[in-house]
Amino acid sequence: MARQSFLFTSESVSEGHPDKVCDRISDEVVDAFYRESLSAGLDPWAIRAACETMATTQRVIIAGEYSNTPKSVTVAMIQDVARKAIRDIGYEQDGFHWANANIEVLLHGQSADIAAGVDAKQPTNQEEGAGDQGIMFGYACRETPELMPAPIYYSHKILEDLAHARKAKNGDAAKLGPDSKSQVTVRYEGGKPVGVTQIVVSHQHIVEDLSSKQVRDIVEPYVRSALPDGWISKDTVWHINPTGKFFVGGPDGDCGLTGRKIIVDTYGGAAPHGGGAFSGKDPTKVDRSAAYAARYLAKNVVASGLADRCTIQLSYAIGVAKPLSIYVDTHGTGKVDEAVIEAVLGNVMDLTPRGIRKTLDLNKPIYARTSAYGHFGRKPDADGGFSWEKTDLADAIKKAV
Repeated sequence: MARQSFLFTSESVSEGHPDKVCDRISDEVVDAFYRESLSAGLDPWAIRAACETMATTQRVIIAGEYSNTPKSVTVAMIQDVARKAIRDIGYEQDGFHWANANIEVLLHGQSADIAAGVDAKQPTNQEEGAGDQGIMFGYACRETPELMPAPIYYSHKILEDLAHARKAKNGDAAKLGPDSKSQVTVRYEGGKPVGVTQIVVSHQHIVEDLSSKQVRDIVEPYVRSALPDGWISKDTVWHINPTGKFFVGGPDGDCGLTGRKIIVDTYGGAAPHGGGAFSGKDPTKVDRSAAYAARYLAKNVVASGLADRCTIQLSYAIGVAKPLSIYVDTHGTGKVDEAVIEAVLGNVMDLTPRGIRKTLDLNKPIYARTSAYGHFGRKPDADGGFSWEKTDLADAIKKAV
């Protein structure tokens, strides 16, 4: 039987965190390939891109592979895309500045061996295969309006609200820098989140001599507005810039790499993770697309009323189209047997890489927006972004069981 009373903690990091700067640049490169391909009238289904970024003091290195990409995507264009991303995040520091950072682009063509395993109509496969082997997890629960675990949902919301205020230069929020981290410890009673026992916010400031108390005076109103009414009590413990000073931040303070915040990107540790990162990968890479599909299915299972919590695992082999296995766990909250749901999911959605891309409409420049504040628990966009957050499959799943 699941525990009913406990504490659980999740963290988030802002778009200005060194690793998230790298995630953003990598996803901007993927978006550039799709955007330019669509503009040139090329087939977006053929795009292949895998982009890794490293950032440190006044230096960005972009490496990876691509194929079938438009000629308009040049080294100069990728450098420009990276600079615009860094500027949008807000870096204009001596140690990391969008205008004069040294940006090196080391992208090269994709391995023909990998392409042969993935592309359709090869000697070994008659349809598009998975870009790699691996396991992917999706999760949903009734703890928040977006069917996300409360600790990660509110950790993200705190930082996103602060980022909006910083960029809008709302009062003293203009004194804050791009780099920040949050952590929320949620108290559960009867299996439901009811309050917060600990709050951590470490936020960079661009006014050097700000004290921890002054930073708390700036961030506390945003923390309180982000959390549900009544969750903060007189016993809640606050840790705001606990080291006392956070002036040097971002890649100048700590080297960043693409793909190092996979728990922040997903469910904050409340659900399993298959280990693969998302950012910088086109949707033939099932690390990304199948994780989106698993979230889509789990969210729709919960939205259908068949369970209050749902974990879904999908597994794939490189070059093989269909998933090797589908696993469902409703954590004792299911209205029907998990095996019944497992049997249904592969029928209500085509879980091949091509099927996932078609159902979720993933061949679009929609990825840079996913690079901070979580890939899940977001509102679906009118242009197809966050399509995996829709609950339009709930009725079909409910009828099928």
